Amino acid sequence: MTFYELFQQTMPMLLKGAVITLKLTIVVLPLAVLLGLISCLLGMTKHFKFISNIYIAIIRGTPIIVQVFFIYFGLTQFFRFRMTAYTAGVISLSMNAGAYLSEIFRGGIQAVNIGQTEAARSLGMSYSSTMRKVILPQAFRIVIPSVVNQFIITLKDTSIISVIGLMDIVMQAKQIIARTYKSFIVWLLVGCVYFVICYTLSKISQYIERRLSVGKNRN
Repeated sequence: MTFYELFQQTMPMLLKGAVITLKLTIVVLPLAVLLGLISCLLGMTKHFKFISNIYIAIIRGTPIIVQVFFIYFGLTQFFRFRMTAYTAGVISLSMNAGAYLSEIFRGGIQAVNIGQTEAARSLGMSYSSTMRKVILPQAFRIVIPSVVNQFIITLKDTSIISVIGLMDIVMQAKQIIARTYKSFIVWLLVGCVYFVICYTLSKISQYIERRLSVGKNRN
């Protein structure tokens, strides 16, 4: 089988798997942002800081594949219910990325000049209004490059979900290799697909960063 023939046979399956990978990532990202923001805000409180600390410590202290197995096999066995590989992937990836985004958001908030907070509070704004209208908009602008980088990491982490049977691009590649025994070429094509997606996201990140920099300079 020539390279061109293998390319013709495998690319439709790999692209089908890539679509599943992208769909999983698109669902995970907003959930991860929400979890990260909640964890970040909890970590800045006096009474609920421990919740954020425990969450971040557990996620950062265990491999993501262990987290996937715990959710897909452990929780379902303990509570005696069924869960699809896709659902387990969404939960585990969202929780994993959320912990790292929490630290990114915290760094962004701390990077905002404290004078902004003092000025807002002197105008009679409440703490929640100050965070929502003054601090968070500036913090989000600061953390955009780091957030997009975490998005790219999460996109690549979706490949781990193939171990529990999700028919993503990696699982598709495994099935093709089992049939053709062409490991080198198939994994090369998989790498190319991932590279194109991640490279595109990095360029979008750079474009957004430049636009925000222009807007900031105008201000």
